[in-house]
Amino acid sequence: MRRSLMVLLAAALLGLGGCGYNTFQTADEQVKAGWAEVLNQYQRRADLVPNLVSTVKAEAKFEQDTLTKVIEARAKATSIQATPELINDPAAFEKFQQAQGQLTGALSRLMVVAENYPNLKANQAFRDLATQLEGTENRITVARNRYIKAVQEYNVAVRSFPANLTAMVFGYKEKPSFTVENEKEISRPPTVSFDTAPARPASAASGVGQ
Repeated sequence: MRRSLMVLLAAALLGLGGCGYNTFQTADEQVKAGWAEVLNQYQRRADLVPNLVSTVKAEAKFEQDTLTKVIEARAKATSIQATPELINDPAAFEKFQQAQGQLTGALSRLMVVAENYPNLKANQAFRDLATQLEGTENRITVARNRYIKAVQEYNVAVRSFPANLTAMVFGYKEKPSFTVENEKEISRPPTVSFDTAPARPASAASGVGQ
């Protein structure tokens, strides 16, 4: 009897492997790892913002509306609890994505406006923070692309026959990814270009990024 049970157990395990169960386990872990790295880079950016804001505030004439939008966007982005379960909730994922996109846009606008303030551009602390921000935005793009690839592979497995039958049995569902529309935004990280050219008139900068 014991031998028969062992044979049945071995057959069941082999069946699980053949129907894609192991594939789901691996793909799911890759998605989780990719998501963890995305969150890590977003947190890195959020941590840079307070120091960046404090440095910009030293420029008394800096556009307060631009600065306020950065502060509000960061507050909104960090108010969302980015748990591992977020990638299993399309609605929550979309809300998180929109909040991060708004922060990206606000920071990009701040970098554009900063070009009009020679004293700020000459501030070494600001230059260092801006360079760190640009590097972080690039790392965010890389991390997001890796996550997108991991989700694509996972979702293909969920939809493919006969693995989709295993997915239904064990509750594996498609996971949300970053939308195509938002990719245009993340592909343009804030550009740091501090040169010695005269500052552009405020009227010229007002049309940038509209």
